[in-house]
Amino acid sequence: MTRTAYDKAANDQTSPWLASIPMREEKSPFAKGRGAVSNASGRFESLKRAKFHDGWSPDDAGTLKTDVTDEFPKSIIARNQSPDIPFDQSINPYRGCEHGCAYCFARPTHAYMGLSPGLDFESRLFAKPDAAEILTKEIAHKSYKVSPIALGTNTDPYQPIEKEKRITREVLKVLEAHDHPVTILTKSRLVVRDLDILAPMAQKGLVKVALSVTTLDRKLARTLEPRAAMPQRRLDAIKLLSDAGVPTGVMFAPVIPALNDHEMERVLAAAAHAGAREAGYILLRLPLEVAPLFEEWLETHYPERKKRVLNRLKALRGGRLNDPRFKHRMKGKGFEADLMRQRFGNLCRRFQFVNGKRILRTDIFRPPEGDQLGFDFGSSAA
Repeated sequence: MTRTAYDKAANDQTSPWLASIPMREEKSPFAKGRGAVSNASGRFESLKRAKFHDGWSPDDAGTLKTDVTDEFPKSIIARNQSPDIPFDQSINPYRGCEHGCAYCFARPTHAYMGLSPGLDFESRLFAKPDAAEILTKEIAHKSYKVSPIALGTNTDPYQPIEKEKRITREVLKVLEAHDHPVTILTKSRLVVRDLDILAPMAQKGLVKVALSVTTLDRKLARTLEPRAAMPQRRLDAIKLLSDAGVPTGVMFAPVIPALNDHEMERVLAAAAHAGAREAGYILLRLPLEVAPLFEEWLETHYPERKKRVLNRLKALRGGRLNDPRFKHRMKGKGFEADLMRQRFGNLCRRFQFVNGKRILRTDIFRPPEGDQLGFDFGSSAA
């Protein structure tokens, strides 16, 4: 495929319907470059915070700086038994995510830290600098059973602070050194930095990468995912990974009724042209504090769409904004949900996506032994 054809496939997808929707000017002094509109208290707090303009500070009073705190957990591999997701163990190098996606289902986890799932989630972050060392010890344990480790299941492993912290890269070095399978989900083009690790792993059948592409509308992307890579850069990452032999897919997620759902065909077409060979989608989830935060975001940026978005989501969720039940939470239920599944299935056949057919190898895993436990994780070059 020529570069001209590739660019046309991506750039011709801008939605005139969304472009015609007026956007409100941001009024919060905190919201510049951020996704959440407020910093409301979490569900465990006894005191509640609310925005109040005292008339002294201008509406555009600067930007909210990102603060990163190192934390040192005793274990790094998280395990789950959910029937909705295709992995049973994962690693999250960071808590919180600077991408600031307004809809992020992981926001409520910041409430456990005594912080707000709103602006705190995207500006007060926690990094795990010892992740690679802890991982080496865990996969060396005699009782460890190898299965693919998923990166990017809660917060993005390639969010902006990864450029400096490089924790995800160090984790990948450990997995590569011991032929351990891994899957990656990200919104960042930074993933191509690690092609020197990912390409050799791909040759052994040890890695799959997926890029989340929520919209091809740059205007919507800037407000919905303010610090994530623009859609074109994510498509570029798919192309670079695919050209390097890394099995690459696309996630059209989340699907937001009456906002981006009409883009499913365009996103999957652009991703297929870029080289994606697998695809998936997830219906918008609004657990706990995410629901009021997303409603605030709609009221700020798309007030004339707010009622329709929420009503259509309720129709897909059995009359509620969120349905946490297994086998319901990812795709929804009802007539419209069934149509969406059929629509997605038809697109997968049209673009020849091979969903679920590429299984990562576990038979060549080599546990760390002896002096390998003393590996210096900061010694190798970028």
